Amino acid sequence: MTETSGKTAIPERPRSPRRRGPFARLSLWTRQVVAELRKVVYPTRKQLLTYTAVVLVFVAIMITVVSLLDLGLGWAMFEIFG
Repeated sequence: MTETSGKTAIPERPRSPRRRGPFARLSLWTRQVVAELRKVVYPTRKQLLTYTAVVLVFVAIMITVVSLLDLGLGWAMFEIFG
């Protein structure tokens, strides 16, 4: 990269030597998706149940916090504005 008048040049996007057709691009995309899915490590049943329980407990806590804030602020508004 060269500097011209204090600004850094933006590198150009590399161009492919030839443009692929829509079916070739779809085929490439499909192969890449399959390759990525082979890398996935799925949780065991015990891990899945643990993660689900953690999420449900967290959601319950957040519902409680938001509900208490709503009730408290609503009460405060009625006290202030009648």
